[in-house]
Amino acid sequence: MVTRFKEEGGLMFTGLVEELAIVKKIERGAASIRLTIEAKKILKDVRLGDSIAVNGVCLTVTDFTSTTFTADVMPETMRKTSLSILKAGSLVNVERALSFGSRLGGHLVTGHIDGVGHIKGKKREDIAVVFTIDTTGIPDKYFIPKGAVAIDGISLTIVDLFPNGLSVSIIPHTFKETTLGYKTIGDPVNIEGDIIGKYVLRHLELRGLENIKNKKDQGISLEYLGEHGFL
Repeated sequence: MVTRFKEEGGLMFTGLVEELAIVKKIERGAASIRLTIEAKKILKDVRLGDSIAVNGVCLTVTDFTSTTFTADVMPETMRKTSLSILKAGSLVNVERALSFGSRLGGHLVTGHIDGVGHIKGKKREDIAVVFTIDTTGIPDKYFIPKGAVAIDGISLTIVDLFPNGLSVSIIPHTFKETTLGYKTIGDPVNIEGDIIGKYVLRHLELRGLENIKNKKDQGISLEYLGEHGFL
């Protein structure tokens, strides 16, 4: 018997946006919303309880028709993501959860947002468009040069890092087929750091605390990485 996590999150995505969808209706509660989103491709095999990433945020399908799906957005998600500013007519990136046997063309994305960044620069460089993102409030340790990052659910490679910010370069296809083509200076974006990097970082942090406690420093070696499952 397979148990599926039914809270917002619990499954994995690739960061490869399947289509641009449109918010058709928003029902607002005291601190939550219910989103109804019109889509095409992702609804072909939709079921109640499925997980769908909306601008990088993992949401659970609570209702659907042949042209729309509905999902509830709880207060914590409203506080920590840019879904709180959506309105009827907003475009959103959508992606179904990764299934066994699927190609992993992007990177592992959980749909758990680390924070909201803001676009502070946008310039064309030959065929590409380079975005500079202000990441103030999001730990810099989640990012490395040429590492993976999900921005509004889009799997991207970090071009450069600077204090409280990073830059990414967008190819024409991504610019045309995702919300980034519609973003302007100052717009908010949901940001998620690389999950594998977070686990490695957490492991090393705990190891550092243990070494301090035991007054020793073993250092990092290939044997150590292999012993702990990193190789």
